[in-house]
Amino acid sequence: MPQSASRFAANSDLDRHDRAMIDVLAQDGRISITDLAERIGLSKTPTQVRLRRLTERGYIRGFRAVLDPVLLGMDHVAFTEVKLSDTREAALEEFNQAVLQVPEIEECHMIASNFDYLLKVRTADIKRYRMVLAEKISALPHVASTSTYVVMEVVRDAWR
Repeated sequence: MPQSASRFAANSDLDRHDRAMIDVLAQDGRISITDLAERIGLSKTPTQVRLRRLTERGYIRGFRAVLDPVLLGMDHVAFTEVKLSDTREAALEEFNQAVLQVPEIEECHMIASNFDYLLKVRTADIKRYRMVLAEKISALPHVASTSTYVVMEVVRDAWR
């Protein structure tokens, strides 16, 4: 039976079955079509059609393996505030493009604050983070200053 309340914002393009499907897939992207159909209250064929439509329209951007960073030896997380020396559109775009080339930067968000960007940086340890900060982040275009906040414990993230 479809869920009555989705944790995602209501969208006029999505009906209750679509929202239920998105809710289920957000929790288990490897669920079989048969099980997904049962969970949302439809048969297999309409579920497949809806899944294809949601993917084509961009509601579902893809499916991937969620890796355990601790088991992979990448459990050091730091958040880095970045203040730029230039915030004109061209400088922002140059910074944005350069960030995409740094694999240790897991997330990058432009922030409305007394700094310009907040980066989530994942490395093996503090020594590696120092190197990434000095050699990569500080060398990004227009970086004027940075501040670092080291994560001591992850209480909740998107994959827990």
